[in-house]
Amino acid sequence: MDMNLPGGMAWRSLWQRPASDTGHAHGLGGPVALAERRLGWLDRRQAVLSQNVANADTPGFRPRDVVPFPQHLAGRNGAQLARTQPAHLGPARPGQAGAREDRSVAEAAPDGNAVSLDREAMRIAETDTAHALAMAVHRSFAGMFRLTLGRQG
Repeated sequence: MDMNLPGGMAWRSLWQRPASDTGHAHGLGGPVALAERRLGWLDRRQAVLSQNVANADTPGFRPRDVVPFPQHLAGRNGAQLARTQPAHLGPARPGQAGAREDRSVAEAAPDGNAVSLDREAMRIAETDTAHALAMAVHRSFAGMFRLTLGRQG
């Protein structure tokens, strides 16, 4: 028996689409692909936030953050401009591709550093919680696929 989704599409047609239709190399679109993209974004954010903490005592350092995940999904992630001439300026911080200066910073120390360890700790905790949730979604769907294929572990 083939159950229907709210939009009238059958579950079978959703899971049996070719890989090109789902936008994922393994043909596993939907929640699995979204969880994988979210995990990649969270890994990148964790790296940026850890650099903020590492530079908490660096004079003049401004904290950075990645674009919010919904903007990242929509493709508005601040893509870098191409450097077409050697005289053109490159990125300010080559290791920070995809990261942008945090504009929500209200104050800076007398040395110009604007890193707030409390704010960074909150963001790191949020990122860790979101990572655990995305991993749980990924594990859950992987378990359902294994069960559907008749594998137990």
